[in-house]
Amino acid sequence: MRFLVALASVVTIIDSVGSVWAAPVTFNTALPVGGGEFVVRELVVASESGDDSGPMDRDLRAWSLVSVLGYGVTPKLAVFGVLPYMDKDFDVTLNGNRVNRSASGLGDVSVFGRYTLIQRDQPGRTFRVAPFIGFKAPSGEDDKRDSLGRLPPGLQPGSGAWDVFGGVVATYQVFSFQADGQVSYRVNNEANGFDPGDEFRLDGSLQYRLWPKSLGQGVPSFLYGVIEANLVHRDKNKINGAADNNSGGTTLYLSPGLQYVTKRWIVESVVQLPVSQNLKADALENDYIVRAGVRFNF
Repeated sequence: MRFLVALASVVTIIDSVGSVWAAPVTFNTALPVGGGEFVVRELVVASESGDDSGPMDRDLRAWSLVSVLGYGVTPKLAVFGVLPYMDKDFDVTLNGNRVNRSASGLGDVSVFGRYTLIQRDQPGRTFRVAPFIGFKAPSGEDDKRDSLGRLPPGLQPGSGAWDVFGGVVATYQVFSFQADGQVSYRVNNEANGFDPGDEFRLDGSLQYRLWPKSLGQGVPSFLYGVIEANLVHRDKNKINGAADNNSGGTTLYLSPGLQYVTKRWIVESVVQLPVSQNLKADALENDYIVRAGVRFNF
């Protein structure tokens, strides 16, 4: 499994006085980072892909710690940097023997900017539309080896390639709930003879305030229920220019979770469950992805 830092899923919602509100967990939001404010997010992502009925009986377990720093350049423009640390562990049967291959290390750094293009504010509600664009630099190691030789690209912490990504996110927020939607595309480029397929995403999120039921004076804490849907399509990989017919396809995730929100920080967690996986040939299916983290603004 690839942890694509299209992780555009890294933005905290901050209103005009610097308060934190609910936010999507698996993707972006159009609500602003206050001008001159910083956002910090630490996110742990764990996954397993092991539904392999073939003779190789493949099982991939991975986790990453994603560190994010965002800055509000102006009330409309925000920039973000994302740096993951990854650990991947792969078991496979080769020639009748069970083999383990693993790697860990810092991944590739990503930088992106997001600009609020449309802003419609009314008492008790707001609607925002914000395009974003960014790039991933090949800062992670992409030449790790074990006793069997060089590890395959899917296990390397870094890709060795410069990639670009972009999209548009829209947010509608009232006091009791918030709805977000995003469409994005990522161009993954070739390195070391391996060209990962490009990725298209369509994401949606609903955050509903479970507690308190009614708002009082001041800025209390909030508990939100979260339900998100993520449609991810990946083109086939290419190896030395030839298409890999055991890669690519479309997956639909349904992601329930919770967020605990205060004025300056959020604690959150969701579980991404694949409800539909239309993958090519012997592409490895995903079992689950767990995301848990904290966000701060200052």
